[in-house]
Amino acid sequence: MIDLEPFLLRALAASLALAIVAAPLGSLVIWNRMSYFGETVSQASLIGIALGLFLGIDITAPVILVTLVIAGLLILLSRQKIVPLDAILGLMHHGALALGVILTLGLRGPAVDLMGYLFGDIYAVTATDLYWIYGGGALVLVVLAWLWQPMLRIAVHEELASAEGVNRDAVKAIFIVLLSLTIAIAIKIVGALLVIAFLIVPAVAARPLSATPERMAILAAAIAAVSVLLGIALSLNYDVPGGPAIVLFMAVIAGLSVTQAAVGRRS
Repeated sequence: MIDLEPFLLRALAASLALAIVAAPLGSLVIWNRMSYFGETVSQASLIGIALGLFLGIDITAPVILVTLVIAGLLILLSRQKIVPLDAILGLMHHGALALGVILTLGLRGPAVDLMGYLFGDIYAVTATDLYWIYGGGALVLVVLAWLWQPMLRIAVHEELASAEGVNRDAVKAIFIVLLSLTIAIAIKIVGALLVIAFLIVPAVAARPLSATPERMAILAAAIAAVSVLLGIALSLNYDVPGGPAIVLFMAVIAGLSVTQAAVGRRS
């Protein structure tokens, strides 16, 4: 029997709360085909990490600031018609990651644990991190409940939603703020490289099993919670990183779900 040490309780409390918050957000990311957008924003978070380390402050606020700036820049660049949006996303994605790595490694002073920031350290979650996760998570869920129907209407038919009175720009801007906030508070758990996977992979797993968006969000939360428990168990028993272990179980469940759906259609 595993003793529930304080560090383990904090890890469980943080990752389970994040799983619940990320499920509906990730579902909307899938429905609105914004996975690559979210991936680009998450890679930019490394620049915020470097900024926080340079200033000697908690990284959460700088990460939120940088991800919001990058998201705003992406929205602005998406309005031009010369270069396709996927090319813009590719440019920003790799450029932001490269700049973040260079800035982080270029910091003077004690050695920077770049691997910890890239892949997270779930067992290093502090009480302050829990305040961010629960406070920020509650805010995200409240605003998301208000955005749920407008975002679904945009996903189904953006022009029709606009004609029916949905302010597409405002709704998308608020949603991107929520996405940036969630990415920022999830960095400590799964790191900059896997944070968007924590959001969208449970939603991918739930999609073939769900008839409605609401059921998809609920099932995604359940899949994420189970993956958290299995991932932490694997981490503790075999001494592997907790964040990647959690995402690995999410990916396995998603793979089985999508495969089952594909086989079911053929039969």
